Amino acid sequence: LHLVALNFPLSGDMRADFQCFRQAQLAGLTSTYRAFLSSHLQDLATVVRKTDRHHLPIVNLQGETLFSNWDSIFDGNGGQFNIHVPIYSFDQRNVMTDSSWPQKVIWHGSTANGIRLVSNYCEAWHTADVGAMGQASPLNTGKLLDQKVYSCNNQFIVLCIENSFVS
Repeated sequence: LHLVALNFPLSGDMRADFQCFRQAQLAGLTSTYRAFLSSHLQDLATVVRKTDRHHLPIVNLQGETLFSNWDSIFDGNGGQFNIHVPIYSFDQRNVMTDSSWPQKVIWHGSTANGIRLVSNYCEAWHTADVGAMGQASPLNTGKLLDQKVYSCNNQFIVLCIENSFVS
């Protein structure tokens, strides 16, 4: 399953699932992509289909392995990954080195186990208000689910996950 960043950073007021769907289509990808975010309807850990959580690796757009499988992201260690494996955007840019993302931080709105944090997910990703808070992770920690709280007016990286495997 591919883990890909949106082509531009977003504040806490986003239509991330739609953006993931649209940008994947524009990039010529035929699978369904969902935002790597907890929402008011779903915990992040359950975004990928149950049948695909154990046996498929999580890879970047070039096919390089980031995680052995979906469940390994949520084993409580904060989604530890190899920072030398790039995360690419749908338009093939490395979010860790490209200046389009000045802050190398990803929104997630979750605990280290992928459960939604209702108090820290920018009011279900509907506000960029400076007083609202969102859970995010600085990528330089090597963790996708590091537990840092930021104001929802920040513009951070939003990741998308291919949520079901189509052979």
